Amino acid sequence: MVVTKSTVPVGTGDDVERIIRETRPDADFAVVSNPEFLREGAAIEDFKRPDRIVIGLEDERARAPMTEVYRPLYLNQAPLMFTGRRTAELIKYAGNAFLAMKITFINEMADLCEKTGANVQDVARGIGLDNRIGPKFLNAGPGYGGSCFPKDTVALVKTAQDYESPLRLVETTVAVNDTRKRAMGRKIIAACGGDVRGKTIAILGLTFKPNTDDMRESPALAIIQSLQDAGAKIRAYDPQGMDQARTLLHDVDYASDAYDAATSTDCLVLVTEWNAFRSLDLARLRSVMASPVLVDLRNVYRRDEVEAAAFSYSSVGRPLA
Repeated sequence: MVVTKSTVPVGTGDDVERIIRETRPDADFAVVSNPEFLREGAAIEDFKRPDRIVIGLEDERARAPMTEVYRPLYLNQAPLMFTGRRTAELIKYAGNAFLAMKITFINEMADLCEKTGANVQDVARGIGLDNRIGPKFLNAGPGYGGSCFPKDTVALVKTAQDYESPLRLVETTVAVNDTRKRAMGRKIIAACGGDVRGKTIAILGLTFKPNTDDMRESPALAIIQSLQDAGAKIRAYDPQGMDQARTLLHDVDYASDAYDAATSTDCLVLVTEWNAFRSLDLARLRSVMASPVLVDLRNVYRRDEVEAAAFSYSSVGRPLA
């Protein structure tokens, strides 16, 4: 068996089979698609306790050995799902595209909440309690990033165009997410009075999500660029991502911790919701900052507690009072 674990465009397994047959006409083999659904930061747990194992095959002889591969994970029966090979390849893309749409949906709802005075966190909970929708991926923020969602949505759009079956929802998801990251830069500028030229902005969190050092397509990249374009100076801290950030960002001053990052700055922006940023000493932050402005792009803090610490506070999709 030749098993593909990578996320690949629909039809890749067919190409692999064709190449092998052309190269070795005498070979007796089967090509299988076995897409992975591991999350960064939780890959080992996801491997040991998957919610489903998708196996796409065209040769039934591959069913038994693939079942045996995953047998040690479960005492009873592993959650195996056997499909055609092209179906398995498409399941991976469809899953990621759907989650990306879910994130983008709640982000657009957050914008509407800000205009109407509604609270996006309550909206998300209210719809997430519907079992048909579910609560996951309904946290409003600065947009999705990482190694999977951006490339997989773009690849799925391209595949659909190649097959003359365009996916307009996914196309719009990609476009909205791209513009949202720059919009978060404008949100920060507005919180600073409409002008950040000559001001120093502290950025907490650089990776696209917590518990990884992955900077690929991170919202922080576009946010920092937009702030620098507007004339701001940037101080930044991330528990794991600063080595990667140094290769991608220029003219950024890196700090040793959150309080060092905030020192003498005009605005503090929480971009990635690391646990280390969830219970900061607000009074200490206030004492070291030049101007008490906090922009919380992950809605980690409550407005009343931040304003009680004498901060000007901005969040995403929540009312001003």
